[in-house]
Amino acid sequence: MAVRALLHYALEVPDQAVGERFYKNFGLVSEPGRDNAVHLRPAPLAREVALLYGGPKKRLHHIAFGAPGDEFQATRESIRRAGVSEIDPPKGAPEGGFWIRDPDGHAINIRQETLPALPPDPPLRLNSPGHITRVAERGYPDDLEPRPRRLSHVLLFTPDLDRLINFYTRILGLRLSDRSRSIIAFLRCSTDHHNLGLLTSSGPGFHHAAYEVGNIDEIAMGAMKMKERGWEPAWGPGRHVIGSNFFYYIKDPWGSYAEYFHDIDYIPEDCAWEPQDYPEEDALYRWGPPLPEDFGMNREVE
Repeated sequence: MAVRALLHYALEVPDQAVGERFYKNFGLVSEPGRDNAVHLRPAPLAREVALLYGGPKKRLHHIAFGAPGDEFQATRESIRRAGVSEIDPPKGAPEGGFWIRDPDGHAINIRQETLPALPPDPPLRLNSPGHITRVAERGYPDDLEPRPRRLSHVLLFTPDLDRLINFYTRILGLRLSDRSRSIIAFLRCSTDHHNLGLLTSSGPGFHHAAYEVGNIDEIAMGAMKMKERGWEPAWGPGRHVIGSNFFYYIKDPWGSYAEYFHDIDYIPEDCAWEPQDYPEEDALYRWGPPLPEDFGMNREVE
């Protein structure tokens, strides 16, 4: 029993047009929908990964996970045995699957789906000491537009870290990858190091969504393009400790973030991965600019 994929997230936002412009500048493609939501997807994929609904302020509308094949009914049975009640879908939500709420009140959609296969990038051609893969060819990038390939994870604020870890691991079958004390935890339902992050706060909230790009040049060029288009401030580039990925975060119009990342830890299903509990001072990043003072601020509980 387990969900196997993070399919999409949905936000309520006070200005859908501004939100659509932010995410299109970030590199996503918007698609017309039959509802009142803005549907956004990476260009290489035919499936939306982000939905924007209208609302009085920014908040998480729902998250959708995939439980393909027999996992769908097994997950439903696990939820029933745990005494978790199914709920009606939120207004305007996509049809399909079934709905529950996590202990923080977030609406969760479980769908009998998996993610479409991602078209592979060509192998990276990098020269390093003793390893030459690019010969008689200049290596600097062309003028790249940001081009996210896929959604990898979302990070949520929570007032009770252990309660949510217990819910998502025991009820939905996610696995704990790593954590840092009672501050932050990272869970996975795929081979990515994490698909769901949980950060301690005084209340629930949405912190960021992370999108994979093809190399460190794409992170830097995406950062430049977003700055040119007026989207500041940000944090990065840098490299995380937990997950190991290169990162760059851009603040969205509502005080949360969208992240470009590259090279995250890969954990096969049958891997004997042992979660670590990192000390706070060694948990966030190995190198990069200083952390902005408000990076961990939950603006939904101000």
